[in-house]
Amino acid sequence: MTSRNDPSLALKTVLDSLEDSKAEDIVSIDIRKKSSLGDYMVVASGRSHRHVAAVADNLLKVLKENGAPARVEGLSGADWVLIDAGDVIVHVFRPEIRDFYGLEKMWQAPDLEEETLH
Repeated sequence: MTSRNDPSLALKTVLDSLEDSKAEDIVSIDIRKKSSLGDYMVVASGRSHRHVAAVADNLLKVLKENGAPARVEGLSGADWVLIDAGDVIVHVFRPEIRDFYGLEKMWQAPDLEEETLH
């Protein structure tokens, strides 16, 4: 699997890994029309620092096994781990950190331009 060849396969791999790690409240967001950062953003929660770190570690392992390069930020603190897997950007939060930032609400909001065109 390489996300460059098939972003939907990369998304499926990410979602399967998060499910296997028992991540909670997994949300995938199609950002193709909103950003050039990637094709999909995935937001998930872990129950504790340890669970967030374990979810992220497992995802990094799966991505590496599938030949998908990934960069990671925030793993040492494990409050909010960002994994950039090319076309899929993954955020794994502790629940209270996720609630505070409301990241998926911001990315799921309708575009102002699209609202004015309709």
